[in-house]
Amino acid sequence: MSERSDLTRLTATEIAGLVATGEASAVEVTRAHLDRIAAVDDRVHAFLHVDSEGALAAAAEVDARRAAGEELGPLAGVPVAVKDVLTTKGVPTTVGSKILEGWRPPYDSTIVQRLRAAGTVMLGKTNMDEFAMGSSTEYSAYGPTHNPWDLSRIPGGSGGGSSAALAAYEAPLAIGSDTGGSIRQPGAVTGTVGAKPTYGGTSRYGLVAFSSSLDTPGPCARNVLDAALLHEVIGGHDPRDSTSIPQPVPDVVAAARLGATGDLTGVKLGIVSEFVGEGAEPGVMAAFHESVDALAKLGAEIVEVSCPHFRYALPAYYLIAPSEASSNLARFDGVRFGLRVGDDGNRSLEEVMSLTREAGFGAEVKRRIMLGTYALSSGYYDAYYGQAQKVRTLITRDFTAAFERVDALISPTTPFVAFPIGARTADPYQMYLADLFTIPTNLYGGPGISVPCGLSEGLPVGFQIMAPTMADDRMYRVAAALESVVGTFTPPAL
Repeated sequence: MSERSDLTRLTATEIAGLVATGEASAVEVTRAHLDRIAAVDDRVHAFLHVDSEGALAAAAEVDARRAAGEELGPLAGVPVAVKDVLTTKGVPTTVGSKILEGWRPPYDSTIVQRLRAAGTVMLGKTNMDEFAMGSSTEYSAYGPTHNPWDLSRIPGGSGGGSSAALAAYEAPLAIGSDTGGSIRQPGAVTGTVGAKPTYGGTSRYGLVAFSSSLDTPGPCARNVLDAALLHEVIGGHDPRDSTSIPQPVPDVVAAARLGATGDLTGVKLGIVSEFVGEGAEPGVMAAFHESVDALAKLGAEIVEVSCPHFRYALPAYYLIAPSEASSNLARFDGVRFGLRVGDDGNRSLEEVMSLTREAGFGAEVKRRIMLGTYALSSGYYDAYYGQAQKVRTLITRDFTAAFERVDALISPTTPFVAFPIGARTADPYQMYLADLFTIPTNLYGGPGISVPCGLSEGLPVGFQIMAPTMADDRMYRVAAALESVVGTFTPPAL
């Protein structure tokens, strides 16, 4: 393991094993990944901030603990990249926005606290669509991230920085957040694994809010077992989050190991009929159907399930999420923290607030704030926001009825592969369609995972598995079984 480049190609599980036995030091592993970031991130732009000093200090602490004979956790010494939506004490947290440029929080989010406690090494903060509003990471105030499979294409969004860091071998693990597909969709288009846990199964304390009833932090990795191990570290009840579920995390690691044996005997999977061919590219559907056949050969029973209200998920989501965003983002007013514009002593507080928000928010964030404010306004609340919440209830009923018949639901993750940068920014609706298949899971609150299932036009295709609430282990079992047949995918060398 003298060649540092070798260390960046290992799985998180392999790295942890080397660190635990002393075959490689955590410092050596961390330096290898910092070197990789220095070599390729000028082209990928996965990171907004690289904390080299903090990462090496954390790695040295892991090495000292091992030398002292302490028993290390299953991910100790493994580098991780964190989406810039989670607060990190003393480290810039911008949420991809100019309105928080340079802000260094005085506290860690629960997710970051748990990562530190597990001995993982935080490399830095990854790029994202501003306030997690986007499907391509083109709406970042700091420039787009590029897909390592093809640098002219998007890496998905809003968490494209985390997925691109994985695909570019800049980090073996990453953290994302999923409000309408922002973990799963980037995973799909970069050939990586992205898991959205059950809502409330991971803490939102310290997660800068976009849509409070939908936001869910979760694990990103290059294989299913690594994602499960990371899920186990960050999941579980947090009394500081009022929406946190007071139950232990299902045994996702055991489920991933079971799935890797390739036996799905007794597992019943439902293909969502509304998502078969629904605006999806032929290459995406071909890879999906090949994967369904592979799962059937592993012993799974495959049936078709109709979820009739899923077709209304997209419009419902784009009323509910912007409504919650218009409320959550009201705190960014140029008074309490962040950017402050126009405070020359001659303007009223209202003028300063208006100038600050005009300068600090990008076009997509403004669009959603205005949409949400309108949907919540007097005379329109019942017609828009109220109706959207009724649709959300119907979608939940669809899921409930489906899970009475099957153990998990399956579909493509996205209707299309990674599209060229700039191809959809002029048409917001076309951009929103990237989350067509992922949004229902967020409205329901259950878990979903995307795993690579093939290539179309030389670009990755994602396969989505959706499970009942607090049955996250089911999706990991099916995902690992598919991975055992299909394998993992390596992008062209950068």
